[in-house]
Amino acid sequence: MKNFKGRVAVLTGAASGFGFELSRLAAHAGMKVVMADVQGDALEAAATQIRALGAEVLTQRVDVSKADQVQALAEATRATLGVPHLVFNNAGVATGGLLWEHSLADWQWVLGVNLMGVVHGVHAFTAMMLEAASADPEYEGHIVNTSSMAGLLTPPNMGVYNVSKHAVVALTETLYQDLSLVTDQVTASVLCPYFVPTGIHQSERNRPADAPAAAPTRSQLVAQAMSDKAVTSGKVSAAEVAQMVMDAVAEKRFYIFSHPKALGNVQTRMEDIVMVRNPTDPFKEKPELGVKLRAALRG
Repeated sequence: MKNFKGRVAVLTGAASGFGFELSRLAAHAGMKVVMADVQGDALEAAATQIRALGAEVLTQRVDVSKADQVQALAEATRATLGVPHLVFNNAGVATGGLLWEHSLADWQWVLGVNLMGVVHGVHAFTAMMLEAASADPEYEGHIVNTSSMAGLLTPPNMGVYNVSKHAVVALTETLYQDLSLVTDQVTASVLCPYFVPTGIHQSERNRPADAPAAAPTRSQLVAQAMSDKAVTSGKVSAAEVAQMVMDAVAEKRFYIFSHPKALGNVQTRMEDIVMVRNPTDPFKEKPELGVKLRAALRG
């Protein structure tokens, strides 16, 4: 997709982080922008900034874990601005801790947003994008799903998040292959960021009442402290990652990595699998971190 001007972009998680920064770039590129987020007040504040750039903006408060709300977003988009050309299934939350210490409510919340949110976006938008492609040989569509480097690795003490993000990678790789069977006009990408200052480490602020959190365990407190430090100290900005996404869409490039150097760890994991060896110690390169984490968890 070389030309963005006059086209329509839909972005979830648009009130902050990657969603907001990509909304800004879409506006600069002359796109009409549909911004969705679960935080209504933050969404409207963000939309005011995007409108100030001259973009036509549609906002809708959406909990992406709810299929009917994502479907309503798709229908409102088509009715108001037309079938989208770029869909960014980006909304996400994070939690950490030892796998067995998570409540079922934790699983419901994280998988509901991170995985089912993407499922709902793909389900709601893909068919209408394919229909538009069949009707117009000039139509171009692109779906970007936000995963994580945790979707390609299995770092300890953050299992629920890992599971959700691995599923998004598998979903998007399959989406790419499935689309290629039926069209050349609609394509897909997966975004796998590493630690980037986006506010995801403060996800509990948006936790719904129907998935209440239990009192945090030792491992969950340790994971929160580590996440706070890692995310806030990230050197690559959300704006830089958003530009990477726009560049990948323009080039029809599937994998989008904010920190390509982390791919060495992905290679090690792949080698573990094909060589049928036990998983490599994730702290092999920085053993002091493993010592510190084990000490914290063992008390």
